[in-house]
Amino acid sequence: MEFITLTGESCFTAPETKKLRDRINKSAPVKVSTVSGSWVYYARIRGDAAAAQQKLKQLLPLPDDGSSPSNEDGSHARKCYVAPRNISPWSSQATSVAHVVGFADQLVRIERGRVITLAFEEPFDDLSHAFRYVLYDRMTEIFSLGPPDLAVMFAQGEPAPLEVVDIFSNNQDPLQALKDYNKKCGLAMDQSEMEYLVQRFSELGRPPNDVELFMFAQVNSEHCRHKQFNAHWTIDGVSKDRSLFDMIRNTHKVTPDHTVSAYSDNAAVMEGFNATFWAPDHLTRSWKLTNEPVQVLAKVETHNHPTAIAPFPGAATGSGGEIRDETLLMPEDSGNDTAVTESGEWRGYHKPIMIAGGVGTVRPSHALKRETDVHYGAHVIVLGGPAMLIGLGGGAASSSSGGENADLDFDSVQRGNPEMERRAQMVINSCVALGDESPIAFIHDVGAGGLSNALPELVKDAGYGGRFELREVESADSSMSPLQIWCNEAQERYVLLVNRSGLERFVDICQRERCGYSLVGTVSKEPDKEIKLVVTDKGSKDYPYPVDLPMNVLFPKGRRLERDVSSRKPNWPKFNTAALLKKAVGDQLSDPELFKAAVERVFRLPAVGSKSFLVTIADRTVGGLAVRDQMVGPWQIPVADVAVTATSFDLKGTRTGEAMAMGEKPTLALISPAASARMAVAESLMNLGAAYIKGGRISGDLRRVKLSANWMAAVNHPGEGAALYEAVEAIGIGMCPELGISIPVGKDSTSMKAAWKDGDAQKSVTAPVSVVISAFTVVEDVRRTWTPQLRRMEDVGETVLMFVDLAEGRKAMGGSALSQSLGAVGDEAPDVRDVELLKDYFDALAQLHESGVVLAYHDRSDGGLLTTVAEMMFAGRVGVELILNNIAKSNGLEDITEALFNEELGAVFQVRASDETNFKRWLILRYGTFPVFASLERGEMQQWWAKTSFDMQKLRDNPACAESEYNSILDEEEPGLSYNLTFSPSENILPMTASISGFFGKTPRVAILREQGVNGMAEMAFAFRAAGFDAVDVHMTDLIAGRSLAEFVGIAACGGFSYSDVLGAGQGWAKSILLHQNLRRDFSDFFNRPDTFALGVCNGCQLLTRIKELIPGTEDWPVFVENESQQFEARYSMVKIEDNPSAPSVFLHGMNGSTLPIVVSHGEGRASFSSPDSMKRLSDSGRIALKYVDGRGRAAQRYPLNPNGSPLGVSGVTSSTGRVFALMPHPERTILADCASYVPDDISGWGAFGPWKRLFSSARRWVG
Repeated sequence: MEFITLTGESCFTAPETKKLRDRINKSAPVKVSTVSGSWVYYARIRGDAAAAQQKLKQLLPLPDDGSSPSNEDGSHARKCYVAPRNISPWSSQATSVAHVVGFADQLVRIERGRVITLAFEEPFDDLSHAFRYVLYDRMTEIFSLGPPDLAVMFAQGEPAPLEVVDIFSNNQDPLQALKDYNKKCGLAMDQSEMEYLVQRFSELGRPPNDVELFMFAQVNSEHCRHKQFNAHWTIDGVSKDRSLFDMIRNTHKVTPDHTVSAYSDNAAVMEGFNATFWAPDHLTRSWKLTNEPVQVLAKVETHNHPTAIAPFPGAATGSGGEIRDETLLMPEDSGNDTAVTESGEWRGYHKPIMIAGGVGTVRPSHALKRETDVHYGAHVIVLGGPAMLIGLGGGAASSSSGGENADLDFDSVQRGNPEMERRAQMVINSCVALGDESPIAFIHDVGAGGLSNALPELVKDAGYGGRFELREVESADSSMSPLQIWCNEAQERYVLLVNRSGLERFVDICQRERCGYSLVGTVSKEPDKEIKLVVTDKGSKDYPYPVDLPMNVLFPKGRRLERDVSSRKPNWPKFNTAALLKKAVGDQLSDPELFKAAVERVFRLPAVGSKSFLVTIADRTVGGLAVRDQMVGPWQIPVADVAVTATSFDLKGTRTGEAMAMGEKPTLALISPAASARMAVAESLMNLGAAYIKGGRISGDLRRVKLSANWMAAVNHPGEGAALYEAVEAIGIGMCPELGISIPVGKDSTSMKAAWKDGDAQKSVTAPVSVVISAFTVVEDVRRTWTPQLRRMEDVGETVLMFVDLAEGRKAMGGSALSQSLGAVGDEAPDVRDVELLKDYFDALAQLHESGVVLAYHDRSDGGLLTTVAEMMFAGRVGVELILNNIAKSNGLEDITEALFNEELGAVFQVRASDETNFKRWLILRYGTFPVFASLERGEMQQWWAKTSFDMQKLRDNPACAESEYNSILDEEEPGLSYNLTFSPSENILPMTASISGFFGKTPRVAILREQGVNGMAEMAFAFRAAGFDAVDVHMTDLIAGRSLAEFVGIAACGGFSYSDVLGAGQGWAKSILLHQNLRRDFSDFFNRPDTFALGVCNGCQLLTRIKELIPGTEDWPVFVENESQQFEARYSMVKIEDNPSAPSVFLHGMNGSTLPIVVSHGEGRASFSSPDSMKRLSDSGRIALKYVDGRGRAAQRYPLNPNGSPLGVSGVTSSTGRVFALMPHPERTILADCASYVPDDISGWGAFGPWKRLFSSARRWVG
């Protein structure tokens, strides 16, 4: 074995180096003048090193001239190196690309690190100083002053041995010995559990080993077994009849209606509609629609411990866990800290709540697990990535307060590899498409505890025991011990039971998707014998049976935690608005000035202000079924109350869908845990009310609404256990049964306290009881969803705003955004004052949806009524005059602020009214006939509201782009998104042959082309199907196996993240074609046929531009590189179509000159030309067919109107023949008229499809 090291391109952009330098200079003893760095690639190879190096140079993104970027900067420069702590996701993907292109025999593995050069202003050698932590992530990377030891990096050692924990050896107390081991390893077992284990192993006549103890600790951890929620509680000496879980189950007992599955699996299922199932046929690979009932599933995942320890991998774990639980897909990350003091305690979120929620659909035959589906001898399979030494002990670690053992926190860090999850997802999707013939009998995701929890649960739920072979588990590290293989929490894995009859088909699917799988055992059950769990290790002569236990040892029955706690009543001072404001901002200011100061402070609070910096980096349109995302109106302001999706793709224009909304009021729990829980439920419902659901008692009821409750608390902190019980009781026994709403799914995390040492001082931060409620329901008509966007007078006539107060005039200020911004809490919390009134409100909403009179809607929540109205203003860029005499007692500061900043329940509606004054671009506050109290300009207010988001964006992204977006708030002349079409979306341009091709001839076939990691094929296939094509699912493995592109008239390369874009966006996919002899010839032949067309979108666009040497007439095409913002951009952008009359595009018939919005969703979309001459030639020849423009149709250069910084606004290019079109935006994602973030008020003339269907119909017209 040999090693190769190659230095790549710069790993920092200019803005990144400046930010790094500034951060270093905040703490470095000697100032740094410059920071520079390069990627370094390390490869372990077999055989001829020279030949391997040549192949690596073809594969890797190295400097064009073969040189390396200079990392030297003067005599005071010092180098350092950063390498991954474990096998990185980058390594997994890059190695996969290399093996696909025929490098498998020579390349064992490739890894990537960084070499960084710091140029100091004067001599300095101490790079061990703390400032080095700015340069790397301590949890996932290793810092060194010299190049990494490649023998260690690529080591494949002998397996580490199993450890017997001999608690029964002479002269020691077995229980004390187990306690010592428990503490040393951070297993978080309690006294009763250790006593139980001593007893059971004594009965077995042998000591336990490390595998068994770790497994027991994970399986029975609070994280996995929910012991607090199943415990018996005694509070203030009073024994409680119900457990926490009993009270949650009570909601389903009272209202089981419309729930298909509750508490029996990781996601709840509820009744849906008759709709369609869209998937490829398993025989022909042609995508097809199947009419059938569609049921709706709901799941919300939280990950707190890993998100605190390692924010990016922890957040990936959260969204990944939610995806694996409900098998659908979405990306990104976040966390937030807030703290207040109470009696000398810090209350806040040093264990931040990372929450990821999703709604999806499930086929009825797959909604419930049935033991009868599993046959004796069924294969036990691990699907997905390999075992790695990551995430060890996460279940137990997340069940503790942290800070007890820093090394264990490092061990519990996990690693996100979403592309591997995508591959596993595609295997599952393919099995789902088989319906009743699916080879999967049972499935379980791998989360906390790894295989040690997932596999025993899987076989137990099927009514069996299991026999597993440890060495059959795919492992990326041969030196891992039995404990490490069995208990690690490597992500992106599922465990499945596949009956013998389905194994061959399942293996075929896995191989087609290039998804790893391991046959690790079988289910077992011996007649009249104890059901056992047996794990063998064929690699060990000394310990061939790491686990040999009766299942009831691992899953003890009848054991229940006893909780005896005391309540603690808060004693907060009364909230005095005027006094606190004067103390905070000065007592010399007038009341209007104090009021303005209050507005600015509230708007800058993260809970109130814009979340744009988070929203625009997450793909919100993948799948093509998103109807209502966070962004609202022509200016795309993130203020939507509810998320809405269409049920399925449909050629008939069906408008049913699903809605999801959230509610949380954790600060109220500092005053009243019960009020906090009730208000969280109410907020989720008030948000959900923006969607067209049937509620109340006249039009229907709320029984179709289902809730997920995610509970977070520090139950061992004084008073917090009782507070949690109070909160659960308030909605489980009280509010939800009264409303007729059930809670069939949820999650709990009961160790929300972070502890650490600062020198010799012990410190901690404790979270308040926090419940996040997610409300789900089905929607009758997705098109009737309300948004907060105020409509302008010139569009709808004069209007009025109607405020509905559900608090019956109460104005409690406790726990409000204003109180938090002033460093106070308050003594009275808002609450649900009347449940019957809330029912009546939903009855009224149903009638209002039916009537169509509501133009805009927004509920009162964080920031109070003023924020509600302001956000409506921002979305519509209009002015509002508020008359306050009906809601404020007087025009004094105290009464005005209480009226406008209290966060009681309520909502604002916009409706037409012909007798109201014209709107102005100002928010004017007037009390009756008194003079104007305050006048606030829309732009200034919105900048206050956006300031915190801007500050975060500026720190994270290119500061120049952040500033450009922030300044655009003041641009009153920018009209935002609009549709200016030169064609009618409903015009039928298909040839007559299209309507009869299925009867008298072959329907033209389009290859919907995908590679591993691609995720945009469903919507692409539907777009071509709607245009009259036969859309055929084609994986690159099909072509490698011998299928030819000769059978297709077109190819559509889809969007996504092929190979996670590890070699540059689209480059791994491109290299797999260019460096593979047969594929290169097949693609070249296809592009040279005169009767073919090709469309490349997003990742597919990046692919086409990287293989342009195979495509005639594309020599001046650019490639697409990292966005100028240095961030993934997910937006709706305006584009202009500029077709070339001398060589018109086959995709743009009749569309020339149109300007309209389109989905942008990419991280590398900036056009980069080989030379200015190349760009000029492409422009002069009319082959830049799509350009980013502003709202007035002019080429956009300013961010975010030009979302990636492309010169000339380039977003799509055509070949000289017009047959090949490569574009970065996504026309296929808004193929359905309802699935766009913004459309004009009246789109009845469009029919079922949006304007971008024309692009696909044009291709069908060309084919004839």
